[in-house]
Amino acid sequence: MTTTTTAPARAAASAVSTAPGLGLVRLGLLHAKYLLLETVRVPMAVIGPIVFPALSFAFFILPQRGLVENPTGAAQAVIQLMVFAVMVNALFSYGLNISQARETPWEPYLRTLPAPAGARILGQMLSVGLIGILALVPLFLMGAFFTAAHADAAGIALGFVALVLSSLPFVFAGIAIGYALPFKAAIAVIQIVMFGLAFAGGLFLPPMMFPDWLDAVSRFLPSREARELVIWAVQGGEVPLLELAGAAVWTVALLVLALVLYRRDEGRRYR
Repeated sequence: MTTTTTAPARAAASAVSTAPGLGLVRLGLLHAKYLLLETVRVPMAVIGPIVFPALSFAFFILPQRGLVENPTGAAQAVIQLMVFAVMVNALFSYGLNISQARETPWEPYLRTLPAPAGARILGQMLSVGLIGILALVPLFLMGAFFTAAHADAAGIALGFVALVLSSLPFVFAGIAIGYALPFKAAIAVIQIVMFGLAFAGGLFLPPMMFPDWLDAVSRFLPSREARELVIWAVQGGEVPLLELAGAAVWTVALLVLALVLYRRDEGRRYR
């Protein structure tokens, strides 16, 4: 009987045979490569995350002429929608992709390979993160050409770095949901988490419209912290130390949770 070996399987076998000489980053890049190849084979999986934020901007931001003609307000509106786009992409892509993959025969095979959990998570971060970055390009261009939003080159560069770093809690939250729940349950939980963080985090309504109690609670949410950090990076002002510390705590806590759930899932399947 002749067995046909797929390209991912051959690459995985090669990685296993030389695993002692491979670093965590190299294994993560290898995993990200084949995850991206699987994604681009379904064009809507790439088109959807890119087009949806742009349509949201066109329908909800551009009609508000008073907002788009205000340089400060327009810039903050663009930033809020960028944070929302990154959060949605992270929660849905990581959470649903992982939970669905866990129900396929290919995933259990990958779990038998002697690769560290960090390499798998790094590969997932890089593959989905690249698509998330592409989704920001239309928002940036629409904000630049159709609103009065303004920022200098240094502010844009620093804002991008802040956006990437502040998105890590959403990435690890999506990964944790994916490893904790089956596919059907993950869909419902992700929707609840997404809308809760978006509304309470000031991504739909600016926090200055919140009552005092909601404003106080909002400051401890990763979505609000991401918003404030990116706005500060782009527009300057006083360093938001509370939000900076909160984002660091959320990142570490959710990373640990993702690793624990990965190991628990591995033990449940193979002990």
